[in-house]
Amino acid sequence: MTTESEQSIALILGSAFEGSFAEELKLTSHQINTEFGTITLHQTALRNDRPAYLLFRHGLPHTLLPNQINYRAQAAALKQINCGALLINSSVGVMDAGLPLYKPMLVTDLLMPENRLPDGSTCTIFPKPSAEHGHLLIKDGLFSSELNRRLIRQHGSDIHIAASGVVFVYAGGPRGKTPAENRMWAQLGGQVNSMTLAPEVVLANELEMPTAGLVVGHKYSVPDVENPRQEEIADTLTNARSATEKILMSFLLEGEPANFQNEIYRFKDE
Repeated sequence: MTTESEQSIALILGSAFEGSFAEELKLTSHQINTEFGTITLHQTALRNDRPAYLLFRHGLPHTLLPNQINYRAQAAALKQINCGALLINSSVGVMDAGLPLYKPMLVTDLLMPENRLPDGSTCTIFPKPSAEHGHLLIKDGLFSSELNRRLIRQHGSDIHIAASGVVFVYAGGPRGKTPAENRMWAQLGGQVNSMTLAPEVVLANELEMPTAGLVVGHKYSVPDVENPRQEEIADTLTNARSATEKILMSFLLEGEPANFQNEIYRFKDE
């Protein structure tokens, strides 16, 4: 059995992160071959006690649209490097006017009515029968309560704590959402949305990797709420990166493995 000291830490970063943030981490690229494809993971040289990796979901530099991401290969690559704690970051649209922009938030629940990947296939790491396939039983939640508690304990003053939690809506891209769609998601209880993150957390849980989701709103996706004046979408992403960078860096350099508290139920022969 793998010991805790042998486990790695990993981040999944999105559109807001490349350039200077990546350069200062002294990254070494590793090509990880999986049954679903080859993925590039970047290991930082700034940590000596355990391996720590970054995965740039859109590539480095940014080249992939959300619908072009190979989510299964990415999850399988993280499993190969024995990820014991995963933090997923995303810039999001905010559908709840009571939530702030440019203030990090921890996701606590997910709305993904159609459990599908962008290619239309079921969002599962088990597309074919195998000895390891099983049902993901959600006992703790898709978003690790243990990791969330740690992040709040360490960075509580930098994180917006929503009393009832933060519900993430998966609205697959690459197009934006219509006002009618945003109204529908809000009525169903959704508070933030993006075109990624949900497949990542589902697949990570199926591979028994404890996962947290750290998001930051870069715009309001509410038809009757006016956004702050911004010149370009790039400006909003820059602000989102600045809000979360300290927390992400701390997790990468100081984060520790967590306990997986959901369950993969497998039918076994008697």
